[in-house]
Amino acid sequence: MREITCAAITATVRDLCIQANCQLPSDVRSAICAACAQERSPVGQSILHDLVENYTYAGERNLPICQDNGMAVVFIDLGQECHITGGALEDAVNAGVAAGYTEGFLRKSIVSDPLRRVNTEDNTPAVLHLRLVPGDQMSITVAPKGAGSENMTTLKMLKPTTPLDEVENAIIQAVEEAGSNPCPPVVVGIGIGGNSEQCALLAKRALLRPLDEHNSDPLYREMEERLLERINKLGIGPQGLGGTVTALAVSILPAATHIAQLPICVNLCCHVCRHASAFL
Repeated sequence: MREITCAAITATVRDLCIQANCQLPSDVRSAICAACAQERSPVGQSILHDLVENYTYAGERNLPICQDNGMAVVFIDLGQECHITGGALEDAVNAGVAAGYTEGFLRKSIVSDPLRRVNTEDNTPAVLHLRLVPGDQMSITVAPKGAGSENMTTLKMLKPTTPLDEVENAIIQAVEEAGSNPCPPVVVGIGIGGNSEQCALLAKRALLRPLDEHNSDPLYREMEERLLERINKLGIGPQGLGGTVTALAVSILPAATHIAQLPICVNLCCHVCRHASAFL
């Protein structure tokens, strides 16, 4: 049994909160650079070059890439041979988020109650997703998610007999209706299957896949390619001002589901597709 201290978890989460908000992952940077060459609209090209300048400036000075530093979404895969010592895991995660957002001068955007709307002043509590996995290691991923793109999430419970083309149409409709609200060019995370809550989590996890990686399943890889082509033909463009690059990537994560249902969830992420990971 390997021991991992709460102090180590707190310190790691703190650092990941700052890193995720200030250092855009290399695959996202590369995708935005590629979009600069693909975009045909002069206005769109100008916007994309501004995005490159922005994330470069932020990365060099360790400043937030965006003013909305998001809700701290934390994914932990905990090896079942690990033993957490020195306190409670959830408390350690929230202490790390509080430290990261306070010491990193990140915007605190969380209210303690959805109707009373009083700010917690330290961006806690985090949204924690915990999985038990084999082994004696812990992986932690912090994926801050801003409200502009999160508010555009769509969950639909389709009939199990829905043909593939109608499934794709429902996804395209969700992106089209979102328009400029999620700050395109977007990354489109799609969950298919499970039940309602699992499908939403699948869509969120899909955003963690590197943009330069393809789906390992040929069925979903081809579906992603078709959807990306159709989305970029919508003409929404960078920041919604028109153009040929509306999405940087489409990522689908499927799961087993009930014979009487076909859930799909579309979770859009803005061009600042932030996440940072570490192992303990």
